[in-house]
Amino acid sequence: MFDLDELLAMDLDLVHVCTPVQTHLPIARSAIEAGVATLVEKPVTENREELEELQSLADRHDVPVSVVHQHLFDPAVRKARRRIQDGSLGEIRGVNLLYLGLTRPDEANRGTWVFDLPGGEFEEGLPHPIYLTLGTGGYPRDESGIQTLTTLVGDYGGKFSYDNAQVQYATESGALCSVTMSSRGQPERLLHIQGEEGSLLIDLVTQSTVPVTRNYTGSPVNKARKNIDGSMGLVKGLFENVKLVAENSYSDDWESAKRLRPHYYQIDAMVEAVRRGTEPPIPLEEAWWTMTVMQAIRDASTEQPVETMPVD
Repeated sequence: MFDLDELLAMDLDLVHVCTPVQTHLPIARSAIEAGVATLVEKPVTENREELEELQSLADRHDVPVSVVHQHLFDPAVRKARRRIQDGSLGEIRGVNLLYLGLTRPDEANRGTWVFDLPGGEFEEGLPHPIYLTLGTGGYPRDESGIQTLTTLVGDYGGKFSYDNAQVQYATESGALCSVTMSSRGQPERLLHIQGEEGSLLIDLVTQSTVPVTRNYTGSPVNKARKNIDGSMGLVKGLFENVKLVAENSYSDDWESAKRLRPHYYQIDAMVEAVRRGTEPPIPLEEAWWTMTVMQAIRDASTEQPVETMPVD
């Protein structure tokens, strides 16, 4: 164990808060009031009110604060975001994410503290698909436009209110974004980004990307070409991933490690932002929208729950 006051009395540049979510705000508050830059694991706080207090503290003390949204720094997602930002996909018209096979609500992978959440362990993992959708498709046009649906499939003795969730919203530019999240079953993570000039289908498990840059409809030849181009995209992704793993295996330098591991990549970017005095890689605005979507899911699970036949 450590004494937080003793820790903060040292000459620190950055604190990384990796504790149960119920403790995030008090620990972060102490760090911010001590003038120490703070990086908080997801979910950033228990609710939006706590997050707004965190933002107020950061503004008042002029201390950089950010949240860990590490899967935005996965190799395939980094490349996709660069293509979005450089305009090579054209105007983004839609983002659809399937995030299936999440942990059941009643399994305590991260500790029994997750059982205090309405969705248990399942809910603890929801920030990942939510921020992936926000980070690639953009933020909702407004809070009232967020549509949510939840179901409760498992029988947990009344301890949890949902174990599946679906969210959709429109961005300011008119892009339609949706994310489907389910517990049980085999893990599947598929991200489809549709632009006017091209689309990307990303397998987040294998970190492979299949680009769509032409119209494949209209003839059997075009349809066959889609299969060929798709296969080439998968093979290219395989070789790129093998190269990353090989570089990391034969070299213990930080640069190789961070290219492969998204946590390392984001921490490195946060450290660099603190050193240079620039904005953190993940703004608290993104954390706010993540918490807003999370709250919409919680509200849907208690106000209009959709219960199905319980499954053991």
